[in-house]
Amino acid sequence: MDLKGKQVLVAGLGKSGIAAGALLKKKGCEVCLFDGNETFDADALREKYPVFSDCPLWIGNLPDGALLQIELVVVSPGIPLDSPVVQKIYHAGIPVWGEAELAFCLSKGRVAAITGTNGKTTTTILVGEILKQCYPEVFVVGNIGIPYTSIAEQTTEQTVTVAEISSFQLETMETFHPSVSAILNITPDHLDRHHTMEAYIRAKESIVKCQTKGDTCVLNYEDEILRAFAQTLDVKVLFFSSKRPLKEGIYLQKDTIWIAQKGKEPERLTDIHELKLLGTHNYENVMAASGVALCMGAPIGTVQSVLKEFRGVKHRIEFVRELHGVLYYNDSKATNPDAAIRGIGAMNRRTMLIGGGYDKNLEFDDWIESFAGKVKCLLLIGQTKDKIAVCARKHGFENIVCCDTLKEAVDICYRLSEPGEAVLLSPACASWGDFKDYTQRGDLFRQYVMNLQE
Repeated sequence: MDLKGKQVLVAGLGKSGIAAGALLKKKGCEVCLFDGNETFDADALREKYPVFSDCPLWIGNLPDGALLQIELVVVSPGIPLDSPVVQKIYHAGIPVWGEAELAFCLSKGRVAAITGTNGKTTTTILVGEILKQCYPEVFVVGNIGIPYTSIAEQTTEQTVTVAEISSFQLETMETFHPSVSAILNITPDHLDRHHTMEAYIRAKESIVKCQTKGDTCVLNYEDEILRAFAQTLDVKVLFFSSKRPLKEGIYLQKDTIWIAQKGKEPERLTDIHELKLLGTHNYENVMAASGVALCMGAPIGTVQSVLKEFRGVKHRIEFVRELHGVLYYNDSKATNPDAAIRGIGAMNRRTMLIGGGYDKNLEFDDWIESFAGKVKCLLLIGQTKDKIAVCARKHGFENIVCCDTLKEAVDICYRLSEPGEAVLLSPACASWGDFKDYTQRGDLFRQYVMNLQE
């Protein structure tokens, strides 16, 4: 696509906005910049990124006159589409793209795309590790922290791009066409942004909207929403299941993961005891990743060898250390109750649980119910601590400590935990407000734990 000479506004100057603006400049666009944060440091931006030194920049509010010559707006995923600034752009009749849509339009090669409420990062990175053993040009990008636009110019027709795609990014997709897509699961999340569960579901399911009959969508058979969604699709569907054998698909039976193809005997993929990952949710991630990789052309032998070596990702039930017989785990990426339920489910011992954070208008009843005698004490931090405490007591869980800081929670866990127990940071909430993101929260947890005295 030729964008040369077009007047393009980049709205939102975080990591993805910076990458999008830099790519547009390389493509010969006349780039303008906007960030709604009134404290945004324009001088620091231009000093760090000289490529933007000649770009008009608006901070806080976008003047009406700023849009007069604009032909395209690229919005960062953190900006809600119902925000006043985006509504102003829509009313001006200007096309709105997301950073990932821009990247796809300016990239070459095939794409595998993964979305879902939970498990996206683990699955995406695992797919990338498998495909890197099969193809010379593989990029792993998207919601994992590597902007899609940052690699667009490096792609060729031989490139394979593996992209983690969020519901925020899917809202602004128009032509995005993955050869293989995957929706891992759909449970309540980001209702502060999407407002209704129906809108959130539509956003997730839109990952397939440009796929055609020759493409494949990998779906979780045990998710009722996705099982029904499969009936509406014209693309090929590959199911995976952690609860039952499938006539066609990938499934877990006892301790073995099998692949069943029509007209053939099921083939053993791996045994869960050969994996370095914990928990049924991770076995689902393994099945989904294997399905995506196989549909992208990976040989089964390559899939099997990578599965045995894969150690997971940071901040997702990440083992930190053992101290005085207590195991410490960092599950900071559990930013919603369903993800945190999976974290609890992976624990095989009594657990001191640290939770709480930013309020995304979610309910915590199912999370509390999942404690089932496994959680010894619930330590709460952040904006939601009182809301969660009320919910916990409603369900009969009384051993609750509200803390002012994450460090205080870690210190209390250190004092109250006993040999043979675990300490788990699995917040069930986003990190915003107290931390820059979940990675900073997890890094600080790891730092506090490593600083505990022997």
